[in-house]
Amino acid sequence: MDAADTLDELAQEAVAWRRHIHQNPELLFDLPNTSAFVAEKLRAFGCDEVVTGIAQSGVVAVVKGSRGPGRTIALRADMDALPMSEQTNLPHASKVDGMMHACGHDGHTAMLLAAARHLAAARDFAGTVVLVFQPAEEGGAGGRVMIEEGLLERFGIDEVYGMHNQPGLAVGSFAIRPGPLMAAGDRFMVTLRGRGGHAASPHETPDPVLASAHLVTALQSIASRYADPFDPVVVSVTHLAAGSASALNVIPASVLLGGTIRTINPETRTAVEARFRAIVAASAKLLDIEADIDWRPGYPVTVNDPEMTRHALKAARSVVGTDAVDDDCPRIMGSEDFSYMLEKRPGSFIWLGNGATAGLHHPAYDFNDAAILHGLRYWSALVEQRLG
Repeated sequence: MDAADTLDELAQEAVAWRRHIHQNPELLFDLPNTSAFVAEKLRAFGCDEVVTGIAQSGVVAVVKGSRGPGRTIALRADMDALPMSEQTNLPHASKVDGMMHACGHDGHTAMLLAAARHLAAARDFAGTVVLVFQPAEEGGAGGRVMIEEGLLERFGIDEVYGMHNQPGLAVGSFAIRPGPLMAAGDRFMVTLRGRGGHAASPHETPDPVLASAHLVTALQSIASRYADPFDPVVVSVTHLAAGSASALNVIPASVLLGGTIRTINPETRTAVEARFRAIVAASAKLLDIEADIDWRPGYPVTVNDPEMTRHALKAARSVVGTDAVDDDCPRIMGSEDFSYMLEKRPGSFIWLGNGATAGLHHPAYDFNDAAILHGLRYWSALVEQRLG
């Protein structure tokens, strides 16, 4: 049996693992069943070390090469699902109400498990591979928590690599770019406070609803009139709550609005926050309203190291050919907490084609099992590229 046949068969086995994880989704740091499943597999594969409990439910495995010492590289997958109800009607659909793997973390975990099995069996490299199974990517900053608990120092990690599926990108293809790949994503909640009163007498009470209308419009000036048009900024107000449909003759005492701000440039991120605060204060003052801001810093910009990106490119091209790898893909204004690892160690993050599926975070989304073999081959080629 040659290596290609081995990986083909291993990818087919990984499909079953992926579907098991998909049927049993768990959220954020609360991943007892997923973590136990992953740790059990890693121990059965014969990894040199399997550590659990990092960032509550994270799992880390170590595989040492047979060719002696060398650098240590980390391969990372995320494990958590989303608080959504699945609408795929597939045989392997989620068995848990209100939870589903709508971002493909089930596939990421299965591919890295398959890579762990292959590497533990072959060990044809010099150095060490650390396989990181991370909790709480979906809003919990699990990657940051793992770093704070000493992940990088404890395992002597020199480089870090991540991979994420991408709907719309053909199966059997990859996409990557050096430098900024994904945006920083900050969140905000603003409470506008008046006094409340009768809708027939608006002159007697400051109106937070009117103030909110001004504010939603004014905030769009940040991207359209304050930011350099060649420096991407996206401001989205996604939540607005005020009053009651059963009391339409009442001017409410307060309005709550919230949303996200996404930036690529760290300096722009700081400047945009300052501009946001100034606009909120000015909009409130204009209509005699009080304003409270709850600013919630999110994940930083995901920045690919140029040299590590070249290594990732070489590995991807060895798997699917040069024409199937986009080396200058568009930046995406979504955010990703692998960015915390890339702030501390050189590395890269690559997109894996998921085909013409529903988009990420959509209730009809499902990870494409046909992508597993390509992801497995990429991880194997990357280890060979960096440690072979």
